[in-house]
Amino acid sequence: FEASTLGVAGLALLVTVFSCTAIGALQGAISLRLRDGLFGANLLMLAFLLFCGVNIPVATLPAWMQVISNLLPFTHGLEAVRQAAAGAGFEQVGGLIGLEAIIGIAYAVVAFALFSYLERSARANATLDVR
Repeated sequence: FEASTLGVAGLALLVTVFSCTAIGALQGAISLRLRDGLFGANLLMLAFLLFCGVNIPVATLPAWMQVISNLLPFTHGLEAVRQAAAGAGFEQVGGLIGLEAIIGIAYAVVAFALFSYLERSARANATLDVR
């Protein structure tokens, strides 16, 4: 890393952490209605490994898998960090970071809405378990 790209990589990492946390919150909301929430978390981890360019570059995936890749968090953030490590500045990776932020915000909004709905539903049906 060059000193000038370290900040870009750090920003990409922070935005990626936010977007991954947002999809984790969505998975947590969905798990409220499931018996085994860890199964969903494991499926999500598998999806990240398959689709986000962690092990296999996104460009080499079939077109239908690339569509899924572009909708998941981590894909664009990982690419931004890789490009920053290769010396790219914010001008080159700003779009990737912005897209990662938009995806994270979208997942966060859906997660919040689902949590709110499930909480109201649980209260209305007297199924809210507080331990």
